[in-house]
Parts: sequence; C-alpha cells; structure tokens
Amino acid sequence: MTSCNLMTTPMETSSKLSATGGALLPDGTLYRHLAGALQYLTFTRLDITYAVQQVCLFIHAPREPHFNFMTHILRYIKGTLDFGLYIKVSSQHNLKAYSDADWGSFPDSRRSTSGYCVFLGDNLVSWTSKL
Repeated sequence: MTSCNLMTTPMETSSKLSATGGALLPDGTLYRHLAGALQYLTFTRLDITYAVQQVCLFIHAPREPHFNFMTHILRYIKGTLDFGLYIKVSSQHNLKAYSDADWGSFPDSRRSTSGYCVFLGDNLVSWTSKL
C-alpha cells in the first residue's frame, strides 16, 4: 500500500458492516494481525478509534467488505502520519467534555455505540468508545 490513494476520513459515514455480507476471507490471519496493530495505534490516534472498533467486531469471521473497510483506514493513516495525541503546556485550566451516541446503528444486533472525551485545557485526559 506504499503507493495507494490517500483518504481524508478514517471511514465512510454511510458504511455499515454486517456479519453476513460478502464472501469469507480464505485466511483471516492478515486481517487479525492488522486489526491488532490498529488497536495499539488507537492509544495515540483517537481519530481512528471508532473505525478500528468496527473492524474488530468481525475478527472471528472476517469477510471481504470488512477487509476493504480496513484498507480504507490504512489509506487514511498513510495520509495523516503526522496526526497523534500530544500533551503540551497549557495556560488554560478549564474542563470540557464532549459525548456522542449512535443509537441502534449495528445492523445485526441493533446495538448502540457511544463515546466521550474530556479535555483539561487543550489536553485530552480521558476518553472512551463502546458498543
């Protein structure tokens, strides 16, 4: 993927993955390896957390659409190598929190996804995303 087209977003907002859509991958080893590597990357790249969580839902039986979704994430990462979590000195000491939820968005189980992040000044101090 060294000469791939770059993406400006970690995933398409309209894409919904399903456990039964598309052909099963003949060998899911590469898929599982890449998903694990992406999980480690989410410690400093919060912008990909939701997209990585989506591909990890299908780690037990990956299909072609799941792999295509993952390559979209990889193409986004290639174009945003200078992004990351930085802690810097801040003169502000105000606390800000943001949250969001996508109710019933998972097509197979109708489960919801939610998350939040908390900033102290300009620095991110806490976050979560869960199904």
